[in-house]
Amino acid sequence: MLLKTNQLTKSFGGLKAMNKVNFELPKNEIRGIIGPNGSGKSTFFNLVSGIYDADPGSYIEFDGNDITNAPAHKIASLGLSRTFQLLRLYQDMTVLNNVMSGYHTRIPYRFFDAVIGRKKIWDQEKMIKEEMMDLLSFVGLADYAELNANELSGGQRRLLVLARAIAMKPKLLMLDEPAAGLSPVNVDNLMKIIMQLKDKYGLTLIIIEHILKVVMDTCNTVTVFDHGQKIAEGTPQQVKDDNAVIEAYLGKKMNDEEMRKVLAV
Repeated sequence: MLLKTNQLTKSFGGLKAMNKVNFELPKNEIRGIIGPNGSGKSTFFNLVSGIYDADPGSYIEFDGNDITNAPAHKIASLGLSRTFQLLRLYQDMTVLNNVMSGYHTRIPYRFFDAVIGRKKIWDQEKMIKEEMMDLLSFVGLADYAELNANELSGGQRRLLVLARAIAMKPKLLMLDEPAAGLSPVNVDNLMKIIMQLKDKYGLTLIIIEHILKVVMDTCNTVTVFDHGQKIAEGTPQQVKDDNAVIEAYLGKKMNDEEMRKVLAV
C-alpha cells in the first residue's frame, strides 16, 4: 500500500473531526473522497500531509514510512504533494517560473556546484525549462508561460496549481477541490487531464471534489466520509447505489431517479 491509516483520529476540543478512520490506498489508483460539508475530508488531507497533528493512537504510513505527525516538509520530501482549496501561487511571477518553483524542490545540485559548475547548472536549467514547458502544454497553459500568474483567469490558475504540484514528481498527488469555480468546459478538460496523469506521470491520486461527476467519472474507487467517519467505500457505481451515501448528503432516503439527479451521473 502506498498510503495507509489506522485508527486515524483528530479532535478539536470535544469534537472529533476524524474518528478512527482506517484507509488504504494502493499504488496507481485514482481515489475519490466525497462527503457533505464538515464530513472530515479536508481534515483527512491535513492529517496525511502534516498540516495537523493526529490524536494519540493514530497511525499514518506512506510508502513504507511512518509519517504520523511528521512535519509537512518531511512528508513532501518523501513524495507526497497536495493542492489546497485556496489557490497558493506566486502572483507576480510568470506562469513558467511558478511551475519551475515546484521542480526546484527536487533539484540535486548544491550551492558549491552552482559556484564552480555554472555551465552544468545552465544546461540543467535549460533541460528543466523544456520539461516544464511540456508540462504547461499538457495542462493547456503553454501559450501563457510568460504571463504573470495574476493575469490568468481563475480556471487557468487552478490548472497552474495542478501543474506546479505535478512538477514536484510526487508518488502521491492529493487534489483538494480542483474543479471549484471552473466552467463546465474546463471541468471536462480537467477530467481528461486527471485521467491521463496516472499513465503519463505514473501518479497515484486522491481527489476531494464536490462536483460528484468528476469523482464518479475519473476515480477507480470512492471513499465516503460523514461526521468524521468512513461510511462507504467501493467503485463509483457501488457508492452511487448506496442509499446511506445519499442520506448523508440530504438526510433522507431517495428513489433511483432522485439519486441520479443528486449525483448528476
